[in-house]
Amino acid sequence: MPRIVVGIDGSEPSRRALLLAADEARLRGATLEVVHVAPVPFDLSAPLMAPQPTAGQLRAQTLELIGESLGDVEAGDLAVERVALIGNAASELCDVARGADLLVVGARGYGGFRGLLVGSVTQQVVAHAPCPVLVVVPPRTRVAHPADAQAGRHAGRSS
Repeated sequence: MPRIVVGIDGSEPSRRALLLAADEARLRGATLEVVHVAPVPFDLSAPLMAPQPTAGQLRAQTLELIGESLGDVEAGDLAVERVALIGNAASELCDVARGADLLVVGARGYGGFRGLLVGSVTQQVVAHAPCPVLVVVPPRTRVAHPADAQAGRHAGRSS
């Protein structure tokens, strides 16, 4: 059976990616694997003896986030697998996507220098994924520019 993997993190871009991945899974008759990767907890500001969440607690929180995200999806007619992992999001997503037909991720729209500083999971996934990747980007809002108004005024005239 075909497999579509979607990475989510609870953000609006990942919600859009999940909705699109669910639609694509329905079209292809594929299983939808919803993946959330919790980062390995490491708090330099915490005292050495401060309790850290256990792997079980992190997985439970991750499964809860997946469940909440799936609330937006009409999953009745869809085979859905929930995958809760702990580690580096990009490498874990690429591992899960081995043998998948498609990997879907959302992008927050950081580009240029800011994108380099942020260390975009999406950029890493696109570079290293073992299957085709669909990146769902945020909708663009166009701001009118004075030059556009000039061009529009002259567009109707013939010279």
